[in-house]
Amino acid sequence: MRAIGQQLNEEAAKREAAANAARLGPSASGQRRGRLLGRYDPNAELVLYAEALARKIQANMTLEMVRDLAKRPHTDPVVTLAVRSDGTVESVTFVLSSGVAEIDEAVRRIVQSVVPFQA
Repeated sequence: MRAIGQQLNEEAAKREAAANAARLGPSASGQRRGRLLGRYDPNAELVLYAEALARKIQANMTLEMVRDLAKRPHTDPVVTLAVRSDGTVESVTFVLSSGVAEIDEAVRRIVQSVVPFQA
């Protein structure tokens, strides 16, 4: 009987810890990854980090890097970044390619040029 009671207490403690972690959000809960889709998320810290990273990428994109490439017919690429806690980029994934390999490679180089990024 005592073993069953102990097991029930352990399971209740695990459920309570999981509920507390979910309330804290990714940065405070110790979760390994946070996801941000768009600019609206309950985790304001993650939104601010993503916006600051986007500004830094745009500020470091010199016109000379893409002037000739931008003249070609292309689609604006959509990119997903996986950024490690130390600010280095784990991966750059193209959700939507520009249709021009050189533009996609320029985007990849520009992203890599701003790392490591600390908020």
